[in-house]
Amino acid sequence: MKPATMTRRSALFAAAALPLAPALMPRAAFAAVEMQGSASPVFNRFKLGGFEVTTLLAGTRPVEKPNEIFGLNATPEEFNAAADAAFIPTDVAQFFFTPTLVNTGTELVLFDTGLSAAGTGVALTAAGISPDQVDVVVLTHMHGDHIGGMMTEGGTPTFANARYVTGAVEHNHWSAAGNEGFDKSVKPVNDKLTFLDDGGSVASGITAKMAAGHTPGHMVYMLESDGKMLAITADTANHYVWSLAYPEWEVRFDMDKAAAAASRKSVFGMLAADRVPFIGYHMPFPGMGFVEAKDSGFRYVPASYQMMLNG
Repeated sequence: MKPATMTRRSALFAAAALPLAPALMPRAAFAAVEMQGSASPVFNRFKLGGFEVTTLLAGTRPVEKPNEIFGLNATPEEFNAAADAAFIPTDVAQFFFTPTLVNTGTELVLFDTGLSAAGTGVALTAAGISPDQVDVVVLTHMHGDHIGGMMTEGGTPTFANARYVTGAVEHNHWSAAGNEGFDKSVKPVNDKLTFLDDGGSVASGITAKMAAGHTPGHMVYMLESDGKMLAITADTANHYVWSLAYPEWEVRFDMDKAAAAASRKSVFGMLAADRVPFIGYHMPFPGMGFVEAKDSGFRYVPASYQMMLNG
């Protein structure tokens, strides 16, 4: 048998491999790094013309049996098929609660206040804002997850220096309803409230638009600055699949289900036609995206880097 010989090429390869040899040998393991737990950012900030917009994650939680909340007039097979097509489970949904902060350059405007002062306060602090810096608090409607942050645990206004703006129809409904949440959170600041109707102005570049159904006076708000537009749609749609793709599916929390469906089709039809981005209070954080008309509803397109190009 002819003895093996080492060619110049194999010799060079062997030499190159020598520094790697220690890495290939067994060695003692370092101590395992402690698991840190799931985490996500609690604010997202971008420019909109001359405005600066910050979404705040005031809370998030899983909610079981979403089929008892969304698609009440859909069959179980339709609901399951919609979830499967979107790669989401049928037995649990993740809920998000996202107030929006708009710095107009002259005023700091907060849209909705979250579930609690503490939860919203964490996101505000992370964003570099203190509650006493907020000039205007806009209430899109008066469900508890939108007004829950108005008062501290001690019963004093969270936003001590703010004036408050809300729809007249919405306020009139809840003030007459004998509602505990309204009495606790909104009634104490009644003397600081300004009321709007459809088309009313919060500040230059911020206009109210009636989108009733979820509540009697539910409003969305259109922002425009230096030719850039954005909609704050609040609870017009409560889920990016089960409300947007199927706007006629009934939602348990909608007080007037037919009117809510009509508002979904009208508002998102307009946004789709004009390709206007929107922030939805319950959309997956950071809560912002686009819609395009598809079949009898809308396809949700989460924002990627579009708003980063505005700054």
